[in-house]
Amino acid sequence: MKLIFLLIRLALISGIAVCAWLFYFAESTINPVDQNQTFEIDAGTNFRNICQHLVQQKIINHAYSFELLARLLQQDKQIKAGIYGIKPSISHYELINQLTSGIDNQASITFIEGWNFSDLRQALNKNEHIKHMTMAESDKKILEFVGAVENHPEGLFYPDTYYFNPNTSDREILKRAYDTMQRKLLREWQIRDQGLPYKTPYEALIMASIIEKETGRSSERAMIAGVFLNRLRIGMRLQTDPTVIYGLGQKFDGNIRKADLLRDSLYNTYTRDGLPPTPIAMPGLASIHAALHPSNTDALYFVGKGDGSHYFSRSLSEHNHAVTQYQLRQK
Repeated sequence: MKLIFLLIRLALISGIAVCAWLFYFAESTINPVDQNQTFEIDAGTNFRNICQHLVQQKIINHAYSFELLARLLQQDKQIKAGIYGIKPSISHYELINQLTSGIDNQASITFIEGWNFSDLRQALNKNEHIKHMTMAESDKKILEFVGAVENHPEGLFYPDTYYFNPNTSDREILKRAYDTMQRKLLREWQIRDQGLPYKTPYEALIMASIIEKETGRSSERAMIAGVFLNRLRIGMRLQTDPTVIYGLGQKFDGNIRKADLLRDSLYNTYTRDGLPPTPIAMPGLASIHAALHPSNTDALYFVGKGDGSHYFSRSLSEHNHAVTQYQLRQK
């Protein structure tokens, strides 16, 4: 009988010791990792192999201990495939939760405001987590797939970060970006200011793309919109360099010349009245909002001040003075 009690006592002490050790291990931090380190789990990977891969990437030191902790917590079968951004200074317990939460098991791609459609396609093609189905497809084919009624892809896809499961097709991501742009544009169109000269939401999108390329300052977007709308109302040409640059395409070498401004093209707003035929870039929501809620201003001109901001003028003489003050003096 004494032997039985002794064995029970030893078992209890051992159990307490094991629990204490596991608690210590669970709360101890993983190896310091770089802020940008990622860990990828392929679908169907054995949990023991996952633990070994964590050791190989020097995220943890003890594969067996990590495996035992996960099995005791009944989390070993809950690990989800995907790509995880491993946070520095988290505990082994927090790491298990991260790998089972499903929060970080997605890949992502970011489309930047001001990009053109060519930039977007390059980003899709370079992303290794995307199933590439559009590389050999024409822009027209892509527009057919996303259900666009427009015949030109520029500006139709909303700039944002899109999260997706690895091996999602680029078609699906493009469809999401197109639908997001349509939804946000129509929402802004429904609450637009009265008396704007746009006939359709698409015309507002064209203006928003010009605003996007004209200024990176959020505080100026509505003012830029006000200037361009004033010009449209009085029949004055927009005379905006970004449209000319877009029309030049790959011929643009970083410098816009007087000859470029005089050479007629569909996108030369120095030689043609009204809006260009399509957007010239992907506008963000702030630029869309500015196009549909412009500032109430008398200004007809603006010139860069050299610090990213602009000086706005109501008359040509005032504008010419500002050009002398801010641009010719810099040269």
